[in-house]
Amino acid sequence: MTGNSGGPWGGGSGGNRPNGGGNNGGDNRGPKGPQNQVPPEVEDLLRKGQEQFRVLMGGGGSGGSRNSGSGGGFGRGTVGLAVLAAVGLWAFSSLYTVKPEEKSVELMLGKFHAVGNPGLNFAPWPIVTKEILPVTREQSEAIGVGGRVSDAGLMLTGDENIVDIDFEVVWNISDPAMYLFNLRDPRPTIRAVSESAMREIIAQSELAPILNRDRGVIAARLQELIQSTLDSYESGVNIVRVNFDKADPPEQVIDAFREVQAAEQERDRLEKQADAYANRITAQARGEAAQVLEEAEAYRAQVVNLATGEASRFEAILTEYEKAPEVTRKRLYLETMEEVLGNIDKVILDDNAGGGSGVVPYLPLNQLQKEPK
Repeated sequence: MTGNSGGPWGGGSGGNRPNGGGNNGGDNRGPKGPQNQVPPEVEDLLRKGQEQFRVLMGGGGSGGSRNSGSGGGFGRGTVGLAVLAAVGLWAFSSLYTVKPEEKSVELMLGKFHAVGNPGLNFAPWPIVTKEILPVTREQSEAIGVGGRVSDAGLMLTGDENIVDIDFEVVWNISDPAMYLFNLRDPRPTIRAVSESAMREIIAQSELAPILNRDRGVIAARLQELIQSTLDSYESGVNIVRVNFDKADPPEQVIDAFREVQAAEQERDRLEKQADAYANRITAQARGEAAQVLEEAEAYRAQVVNLATGEASRFEAILTEYEKAPEVTRKRLYLETMEEVLGNIDKVILDDNAGGGSGVVPYLPLNQLQKEPK
């Protein structure tokens, strides 16, 4: 065989063979024509590329002994360097560093494999890939902030009032694997759960406590409700705290609401004054009633005791009277006269005294009975 001696492209063995039908180096690509001709430069480039590829793969050249010596050594060195470069690139792609505030989730063929701790970790790429997450960094979702242009913070209370609430939910990642696999859109999910929990709590509360005294209670209850809901999703999210920033009536009615609040405060003040007056009057009336009852009770006891004593005295006198009627009668008369005349000024007249004038010499009996000073 003579090789490529049949034409300018090295295709056939003779120009007199119409269809190139020979088997000894003939051109089997069909009839030659302008539409099937390949430029010589492109064919040379293709042939050279094939030879270089065979050299890199450890084979010899296509042209004879000139590529069998030094060309083979060049191929083995190139392959070694290529292998070292591939190993280095693989190691570089497999080794990674995790910062102290981070954790990594290693995935083997897309499935959970392990959780990487802070420091240098090894994940053989491409079998094992990794996702690095900031687990201790606090992230926040502000809801209702800028409620003047958004309705996110407008909520309906249990007494059918509308309140504009701004609050912030601060969270971090507690379980990287759950966070990565169970939440498709973590931030929108946390935002939706937080807003839903706040609406549930506000719907069970009245407006006045929300605006005044129950903000701390609502914040604590909100944090607990958000955490329990996210735990039911196995989200791997930890709620650090809830900042209850503002609770006001909507801007459109805030002036009227303040007037209502002022009227309610005035009403409460007047009610307290009325209650104080009523309590004072009631206490005074109760005191007077208790005093009257005590006096009546004392009078009743006095009358009963006096009657009991008089009855006992009468019985004692009756006993003595039955024993000595005259003496007892005389004694009763004298005691009665002493009781009647004891406290009045007396002048004694005697018809037989003073020469029949009937005038007894004056004796200041009442003055004599007085104790000397």
